Formats: sequence, C-alpha cells, structure tokens
Amino acid sequence: MKKKIALVLAITLLLSMGLMACKPAAETPSDTAAPSGDGAPVAKQLVAQIGPNPETLDPALNSAVDGANYILFAFDCLLNVDKDNKIIPGSAESWDVSEDGLVWTFKLREGLKWSDGSPLTAQDFVYSWKRVAAPETAAPYGETVLGMVKGFAEAAAGNPDALAVSAPDDTTFVVELDHPCPYFDKLAAFQVLSPVNKATIEANGDAWATKPETYICNGAFYIAEWVPSSYILFKKNPYYWNADAIKLDSMKMLLIEDPNASYAAWQTGEAMMIKDVPTAEIPSLRGNPEFYIEPLLGTYYISLNDSLPIFSDARVRQALSLAIDREYVANTLMQGTYTPATNFVGPGVADWNGDFYDNANGGKPYIDVTNHAANLEKAKQLLAEAGYPNGEGFPTVTYSINDAGYHKVVAEYVQQAWKELGINVKVDVVEWATFTPMRRAGDYEISRNGWLCDYNDPSNLLELLYSTNGNNDGKYKNPEYDALLDKAAAETDPETRSGYLHAAEDILMADAACIPVAYYNEFYLQSSKITGAWHSPYGYWYFQYADIAE
Repeated sequence: MKKKIALVLAITLLLSMGLMACKPAAETPSDTAAPSGDGAPVAKQLVAQIGPNPETLDPALNSAVDGANYILFAFDCLLNVDKDNKIIPGSAESWDVSEDGLVWTFKLREGLKWSDGSPLTAQDFVYSWKRVAAPETAAPYGETVLGMVKGFAEAAAGNPDALAVSAPDDTTFVVELDHPCPYFDKLAAFQVLSPVNKATIEANGDAWATKPETYICNGAFYIAEWVPSSYILFKKNPYYWNADAIKLDSMKMLLIEDPNASYAAWQTGEAMMIKDVPTAEIPSLRGNPEFYIEPLLGTYYISLNDSLPIFSDARVRQALSLAIDREYVANTLMQGTYTPATNFVGPGVADWNGDFYDNANGGKPYIDVTNHAANLEKAKQLLAEAGYPNGEGFPTVTYSINDAGYHKVVAEYVQQAWKELGINVKVDVVEWATFTPMRRAGDYEISRNGWLCDYNDPSNLLELLYSTNGNNDGKYKNPEYDALLDKAAAETDPETRSGYLHAAEDILMADAACIPVAYYNEFYLQSSKITGAWHSPYGYWYFQYADIAE
C-alpha cells in the first residue's frame, strides 16, 4: 500500500536547513548513527504527524494534547511516566513524602543542564512553578496542578512568592501542600510543571516559546528548526541526563491539519506515523497490522456557552443533550472507533474500588443510549417546558469545530438531530491554532470539545466544570458543584472522596453542564519499523525512546 520508507538523511543536509537554533555548543554525533557506504555517519530520523500548528509550546500555557506531546519531547519534569503508566524518576532521582502527606521533597540529579549547556538547579523549578501560579501568566491549568499547594490562593491573587515551594540547595526542591493530594506524584510528572529557563523568558517575553533559538529546554530533544505549517525538527540533546538511552538523532514532526494530506505523507513514505487518518479510509485499513485502535482516558463532548442567555436554562441544555443518538454517532458515524457516552467520566478512570464509570449513578447509565426514541420525546418535552415548543422562538445557533477526525460529520449530524427539535444550526469550521483560544475565551455559542486525562483520577475531568477552572470553556457555574469538588480535594479517605466526586457528577449530568457524546479511542497508522516507542492512554507518543529497525 505504501512505498518503502526512506529511513535516513545525511547530517550535513540537516545542518544546512533553516535556523539551527538552541544548538548545544559541544554536540557530537549519536552513538546509534550507522555509517553510510562511504563511511560518513548517517542520522536516524523519525518522521511523524501528531497534529497541526500548535497553539503554544509554552508548558505553562499549553492545554492541547498535541502541544503537550511536543513539550514532552523537549522537557523533563521532576518525575516521568513509563510504558506501564507508572511514575518513575525524572529530573528528580528520588522523592520523599512526609507522614502526613503535606510535604513533598524531591532530590534532583547532580549536574542537570539546560539544552544550551548552562546549569539547571532546584531554583529553576521554584521559578517555574511560581510562574504557573502567577495571575499574569494566566495558565489554564494553574488551579488544577497547584491548587492544593499552600499559598496558591495568595499567589493567584498576585503574590507568586506566597506559593510554598522552595530550594534549600541546588538539588533539593520542597513543596508544602494545604491538604494531602493522592495523585501529586502524577502532577509532578505533568508537562505544565516542566522547568523553564528564567533567563530566556526574561530576555524574550512570551516570544521565547515561538522561536528555536530561544526555546531553551531540558529534555531528550531540543528544537533545531521550526517552520510553521510545515514541520518542527527536534534533535537529540546531548546535555539531557539520560542522553545515552536516546537512540534517535532527530525527529521531524509534520505540522499537517488536513487528514488527507497526512495520509498522503504516509502513502508516499514521507511519514512513518500519522495520527490524523481520514475517516473514509478506516474500513480499508481494518486488519492492517500498522493500523491501531487503542483506548484513551477521555471524553468527546459538546460545550454550550452557559454565559449566553439562550443556554441559561438547564432544560434547554438537557433537551439538546437527549436529542443526540450516541449509539448512531459512535457506531455508525465514527465507525465503532469511539464508544457511546452515558456519562462524563468514562471507563478506565479509577475509582476507590474499580472504575469510576461503573460506580456512577448507582451503577446505572445517566443516559440510556439504547432508547433514542424515548430520549428524543423527553427532549421535545423539556424544550417545550423551557418555552420553546417545537423550537419556536429559539434563535439559529452556531456550532464551532476544527477540521479533523469526525468533527465535520458529527457537526452535520448535530444539525439534523437538533432540527428535529425545531432548532436551526450553522456550522463554523475554525483553524486549529485559533480554535482552542477562541473556545477558552468563550467567543462561541456551541463548540466541539474533548478532554484526554492528564493523570488517572476522575477529578481531572470533573474539575473542568469548576467555576474558576482555566479550562472551563462552557463557563458553567454551580456553587453546589464547586463545594463538592472542594470537599473531595480536602478528603483523605478514598471512599468518602469518591462519594463527593460521584455526587458532583450527578449535578453535572442533571444540569447538562456539558454534553458527553462518546468516549475516546485513538486510531492511527505507525510503521512496524519503529521500535521502543509506546502510546499512552493519555494520548501521548513516547517517541523519545524509539529506534528504527533496519
């Protein structure tokens, strides 16, 4: 089906391309580079497509999975995640938690360096974490990742130095919590809390994360070239503490938004892996050993802008939710690559004694996806009760999407489904680089949305609807909901904590705070010649540990 993939490019060609920025001063060829026919070294390069132009590659500002994956290549957090999704040492070689769970002490590795060769110390983590908390940074994840740290509220109000993080010496980083957080080790491995270089940020402002020459990092790779709408070239970072384990010399990430263009790159052998596969090709790809469908921890959903009067009535929101035939969407439109959603927190997300999904709503689905006819009748009834019988008086609304995956076909279906309620819908296709900031700003009426868990805890999804959360795109506000999440955050007993979280989801689903549609699975194409890499249920490709079979 596809031509043989050209596996090698000459280092001299790479060095002649574009800006060779953030280049370490003493870079040497990788030990894994094989000799060419004339004895000259040949670089091992992996070419892949995992997304279009990212909104941002600033760890503190990113909230998209593709941007997080690039950050994962370039930065190394205190802790890391292995192929079994277990937490392992990263920049910190060890860590200790006090008996009461309130003090976390991380011991950094000796001799850590930035990609420009300068020293990296515990003070860099102090600066980076305070930067995430600072209001001027406006980090979407700020409250999620640091809300349990002592002094966060004061830091978020304008005094970042109040955040209880400290560096007693160059290799010791200490975090004091307000209350125990059972998943804090997972947060310490999350890309938002990557260390960033104070000198490059102070010298370049927000532009530091937009140019290779100022993108100083500390991970397995650094950015050597960046051509927007074309590619990002990552090169092996010889200053990375675990550089000996990195077998690739470079990775070229193709910035392609059109799935058909991605597929063309796969067919011609330009790309060894593509995330965005045209949905029309899926039937012909089933059975192909290089076509993968794997489960993800996440939910595909629709956000209604609750700040708009038209969506202020929960009955309207419930009607719009019930009018959607989720079985049809997941199994027909999405060709069985997704699973119909009956609630917001899907399967695989852990509860105190099993899956949160199985224990939700007393063990019964919130939405009976097997009886769409009854759901539709209930939707019409709710809309009439809200003052819009058969949709009379309801304005035409706009549904915003980006052009990838099944978004267009689902949007066209939503038009038809809501037309049965008497509601007219226009579809607006927005470029990916501007889609997420538009949605976050609330500059929309209805929007395609989705969330892949950053760590395996139901709070990671439920906190999206917390009134002050930076990723609360629907602008949902319910004091009772917030109070339950606050109780869960402070609760140390796992069963009691889960009870609060389940009660919060009860409110979320009754209010139709968002409209869950389907649970995510990842489908992609990847060459069998790529070895040593893995794909995680959080939607990341760990190519930094990959090799290419001859």
